[in-house]
Amino acid sequence: MRRTLVRQVQEAASASTELSEAHRRLTEQAEELQRSNRDLEQFAYVASHDLQEPLRKVASFTQLLQKRYGGQLDERADQYIEFAVDGAKRMQRLIQDLLGFSRVGRMNGRTVDVDMADALSEAVSNLDEAIAEAGATVIHGDLPVIRGERPLLVQLLQNLVGNAVKFRAPDRAAEVRVTAWRSAGAWEFECRDNGIGIDAQYAERVFVIFQRLHAKDAYEGTGIGLSLCKKIVEHHGGHIWVEPTDDGPGTRIRWTLPIPVEADTPEGGARDDTRDTHDTVHDDTTADVRR
Repeated sequence: MRRTLVRQVQEAASASTELSEAHRRLTEQAEELQRSNRDLEQFAYVASHDLQEPLRKVASFTQLLQKRYGGQLDERADQYIEFAVDGAKRMQRLIQDLLGFSRVGRMNGRTVDVDMADALSEAVSNLDEAIAEAGATVIHGDLPVIRGERPLLVQLLQNLVGNAVKFRAPDRAAEVRVTAWRSAGAWEFECRDNGIGIDAQYAERVFVIFQRLHAKDAYEGTGIGLSLCKKIVEHHGGHIWVEPTDDGPGTRIRWTLPIPVEADTPEGGARDDTRDTHDTVHDDTTADVRR
């Protein structure tokens, strides 16, 4: 019995040592990952910031070249100038998007109570031109008040609505609907559209930075929009995903945001409902925020 007890004590001590070593390695790896992420974000910020000035000069002079000498050279020269101007403009958009992506989480903004209905109205106002050009309609049900950084939440809604308008179906008028309800201790949101949709096999890929499902000449963009949405949602303590659409065409993007601790009752009148009944938006609780 003594030998058995000694062996068990030795095995327990050995297991404890191995566990401590594993915990130490895991802690070191977590710290290294955090340092790597900080370095990567810092690099993205510095690179995108420092690239802006020389690129601005390139874009300015190529546009000046096109304006002053367009039509004075042969057709091929005009085409080359057009390629240069277009490339400079796309690079500027890419750098701006990358700069915005790198800022999330680095630039600690002020946390306030954000009325998501007001944030949606601001996002739609920023998309006035695109929505008018597409003839799209943006509607929403009752939306709650969220504790967070208002500029980031406006950017989140703007990217989601902008994507829904961009990827509209050519054979029907674009309609975007934003709804919210309480679910498992969090606010759950959905941005639903009737556009071309996302194939289920690409549901995770769309949130990866620089990933595109369509050619640049079919739909413009940098491939950062939805990855920025993911970063904003996770920065606020939630998560985002593509929900399958079994009841019609289009895309359903869902995301969660924490309910403020002090909020004992639903804010803003959004439904307190854990059932999947949010697709029905009644006329008396739906606001048209089309611009």
